[in-house]
Amino acid sequence: MKRRKLLALGGSAAAVAMLPWDMAWAQAATSNTPWPTKPLRMVVGFPGGSSPDLTARLLAEPLAKALGQPVIVDNRPGASGNIAADIVAKATDGHTLGLMINGNLTIARLLNPKTPYDPFKDLAPVSLIGTAPLVLAVPASYGGSAQEFVKTGLLAGSAWSYGTPGQGTVAHLGMELLKAQTGLSPVHVPYPGNPQVVNAMLGGQIHLALLPPAIAMAQVRAGKLKAIGVTSAGRSTLVPELPSLAELGIKGFDLEIWNAVAAPASLPKPVLNRLAVLVSEIVRGPEMRQRLFSQGWQVVGSSPEGLANRMRQDAAVLGGVIGRQGIRNE
Repeated sequence: MKRRKLLALGGSAAAVAMLPWDMAWAQAATSNTPWPTKPLRMVVGFPGGSSPDLTARLLAEPLAKALGQPVIVDNRPGASGNIAADIVAKATDGHTLGLMINGNLTIARLLNPKTPYDPFKDLAPVSLIGTAPLVLAVPASYGGSAQEFVKTGLLAGSAWSYGTPGQGTVAHLGMELLKAQTGLSPVHVPYPGNPQVVNAMLGGQIHLALLPPAIAMAQVRAGKLKAIGVTSAGRSTLVPELPSLAELGIKGFDLEIWNAVAAPASLPKPVLNRLAVLVSEIVRGPEMRQRLFSQGWQVVGSSPEGLANRMRQDAAVLGGVIGRQGIRNE
């Protein structure tokens, strides 16, 4: 009876069968409050053509179809996505969502106490969309293997520099974490974005970088960079040919970038639960899974609780780096 009732109210058999939070969905599906009553706004803190923007636009069409209202992507770039996150946190119309990166949902206030929102109090997790490791890349001129690099190449680190797309980014914090675990000690050189990081490495100005797989592997396959390994705990389906840094001997190293949907904390719980089920079902679908994979994401499609757990875990790890190194982005 319960399953038939859910299906009649718009749930699919796949969503009902595969997700472990049926009680939350039942609460959402049986709510007497009509929602949505107008178009939804999905705020993105990065410009058109960026990875978060592309993910938001992939999600907008099927979500609009499922809800019966348009989903409008609203780009509000600035402050590494925190301007957009603050807009979402303060929204009270019940029809505003955000497509955010992990920094917006975890360490924003740790990096800058003046950040006007608290991700753990002012935002409600909806669903973790996708994850990806970073690739540790070095110049193509490095002649050794990945194993040799970890065993002996890291010893030259004091004479090196590494590039990132900015202070407080996951690439920056990830390299600082790597330094803490290996004794590596290159100097940080921030750039406006990853394209400039790649150009600096190709030009010989820097020696190391943690890059998204799609960016790194395009250069590796062209013979311009060499990939050492990925930062996830194990091998990634995005680049299965590369070992993890943990596999190479840097034990316990586990770091990923990710994106997620979040809402204002004021959004009613039944609405939040309904959104979570729909978003998860959409991204787990075969076509969407493949499209996100082609953009460099391993699909997750979590529950709100799953995203909340990931937020806490990452905040603890990256917050430790921020605290030890005194990193600020003010």
